[in-house]
Amino acid sequence: MSTTILGVLLIGLAGLLLGGTLSIWKTNKAIAVGLAACAAVALAAGALRLGYF
Repeated sequence: MSTTILGVLLIGLAGLLLGGTLSIWKTNKAIAVGLAACAAVALAAGALRLGYF
């Protein structure tokens, strides 16, 4: 798999995790914080994979 495709997929995964964070925030804040942390890691990994940093 190409690095570009993997980077874009990781950024897409970060978007999905962020959407899950927003939807679950009122129900369970502990899980929402965990999802937000995973989204941040996926976004950072995608950006690093694409060579933005």
